[in-house]
Amino acid sequence: MNNNKQISYEVKLTVPFHDLDPMHIVWHGNYLKYFDIARFGLFSSAGIDLYEFYKKTNYLFPLTKTSTKHIIPLQYNDTFTCKATVVEAQIKIVIDFEIRRLGSSKVCTKGRGEQVAVEYPEMEIMFEIPEKIRKALVP
Repeated sequence: MNNNKQISYEVKLTVPFHDLDPMHIVWHGNYLKYFDIARFGLFSSAGIDLYEFYKKTNYLFPLTKTSTKHIIPLQYNDTFTCKATVVEAQIKIVIDFEIRRLGSSKVCTKGRGEQVAVEYPEMEIMFEIPEKIRKALVP
């Protein structure tokens, strides 16, 4: 993004027991679930419903790349925030994620997800994000 104003959304969550692995920390795959909760909260707060957009336009927005850096593990009953911030929404949608345990300024986990626009049923990748989505995500 070329400007300094980025759209963000933050959600407060608590680690349930069933998200733990045998070491009693959050299983690594569950961090992507937390990222998705924040991602769809961000879309909703920007007025975007990807399912409704798909029904009207036949555009899907699959994830094409994810990355996660685990710094401090979350444990059972930890309350934390997951923040999603739009980095780009021109050619692809790029969202950065940050998880912090409440009561601490330390970052527990960082991540990034990239999505592209795909026209269904051809599954043809579009080389730009549709204007309606782009304008909602880039102020």
